[in-house]
Amino acid sequence: MAHEVVAIGGKLIGEGQPAYVIAEIGINHNGDLDLAKRLISVAHAAGCDAVKFQKRTLDIVYTPEELAKPRESLFGETNGDLKRGLEFGLAQYRDIAAYCQAIKMTWFASCWDEPSVDFIEQFDVPCYKIASASLTDDALLRYTRATGKPIILSTGMSSLDEVDHAVDVLGTHDLILMHAVSTYPAQYDELNLRCIATLAERYGVPVGYSGHETGIPSSVAAVALGASCVERHITVDRALWGSDQAASLEPNGIGRLVRDIRLVEQAMGNGVKQVLAREVPIIQKLRRVGAAV
Repeated sequence: MAHEVVAIGGKLIGEGQPAYVIAEIGINHNGDLDLAKRLISVAHAAGCDAVKFQKRTLDIVYTPEELAKPRESLFGETNGDLKRGLEFGLAQYRDIAAYCQAIKMTWFASCWDEPSVDFIEQFDVPCYKIASASLTDDALLRYTRATGKPIILSTGMSSLDEVDHAVDVLGTHDLILMHAVSTYPAQYDELNLRCIATLAERYGVPVGYSGHETGIPSSVAAVALGASCVERHITVDRALWGSDQAASLEPNGIGRLVRDIRLVEQAMGNGVKQVLAREVPIIQKLRRVGAAV
């Protein structure tokens, strides 16, 4: 099956293209704009193609009971205090947009509700991410699709039937699916990287890998297995407070990931078995030919 190629921010994603590397900042900024900018700089220095944030309208995404639950954090005593503390508003996103434009870094967000799509749309981002948790929200899928922008859809915590339905709702044009496992951090025996090929064959769209494991090798292996896109959370320090920090890569880690992905892409080759010019002197020096019988 021929796979469609999707363009995001001037780069092509799909078969035969370099893997598109997304640094997920998410909520690892801990409500601190300066930390968010530092993380953008980390991603830029590592050679990532884009950074991603999360945007929620809290009173839509969470029930009053959920927001009122006791939960100690940097921001107060309830879950609502925490969620509000982690949510950037218009002034912060204007600053983020200006900073990314200044250093030529693509950015976008996963929007968890329709007003959040409207909010991010004012910044004319090149695409939208839809989180695994939102895969079954048909109204949000349709609303996001109506922007006309490419969509990256994560498939964690989802059955194949649920993914089928989501793809039916969205259509396959300008769609990238991400194989993901929604455990934080994910264990290596949960990752099931062969699902990348399963999804690509089933839907004929570019398929990536959104990893929540602690290490690097499996995310690099995903590219060797055909992932067109790789997304990993980043942090300045995995010991920082926050639910996603432990499943994130520190600056050295994200730099190594991008380096190793590019090396593996070089190493994959074209599959044609041939003698290299650089092998010829070695043949002349070392090759033995058996005596005629």
